[in-house]
Amino acid sequence: MSDLKATKRDNTSSGSNNKLRESGYIPAILYGGKDPNQNISVNKKEISMIINSETFLSKVLELDIDGKKEKVIPRDVAFNVVSEEPIHIDFMRIVSGKKIILEIPVKFINHPDSPGLKRGGVLNIVRRKVELKCPAETIPDEIIVDLAGTDIGTSIKISSVKLPESVIPTITDRDFVVATVAAPTVIKEPEKPTEETAVEGAEGEASAEGAEAAKEGEAAKKDEKGKDGPSDKKSEEKKPAEKKPADKK
Repeated sequence: MSDLKATKRDNTSSGSNNKLRESGYIPAILYGGKDPNQNISVNKKEISMIINSETFLSKVLELDIDGKKEKVIPRDVAFNVVSEEPIHIDFMRIVSGKKIILEIPVKFINHPDSPGLKRGGVLNIVRRKVELKCPAETIPDEIIVDLAGTDIGTSIKISSVKLPESVIPTITDRDFVVATVAAPTVIKEPEKPTEETAVEGAEGEASAEGAEAAKEGEAAKKDEKGKDGPSDKKSEEKKPAEKKPADKK
């Protein structure tokens, strides 16, 4: 439980609220229970440490309003649309004996002790918050889910989660799933065997050698033709002409 100082404010005009914000305070309202609604302001620096946490809207605080302490729970925070700074907070009084419906964050522990996660499984979170009906005296800060012993294919349902006494889910008609341990989503393709690449390389080399041999054969044929041509012509030129027999007189 965190202590937070607050101050009463009588003037609720927009101009007065803007002055409060400029001086480092956030306008707020406190309601609930038998007491009337009360306009207050809280120090921005003091609340900034917890206002951005996931548990802020389910965290029990003790407001010290000018010396009077009250247990409260934040119910809503308004933010500036441009600066995203908090500009107003609603607090609700916690009345003993009453039950409150809250969204409680889920926290997962013992990741290293999960056999499924060790083998590459993935934690698939279905619900990051669970809506619970809680007694005002026993509001949990978070729901603890123990992952020890969970394997791939495990489905963690709300029935397997240990809740504080008298704390129950608002969903009662089914045993809903909070998280699962799923199989890995990325599957590696098998590597090609090295023999295939070697065979392909051998075939490539053989085809290259065949092409070279064919080229050499063609070149050899051309050379032979070239050699045969000139030699025939020379033999014809050197052959002596036949003499005709002389005519008889």
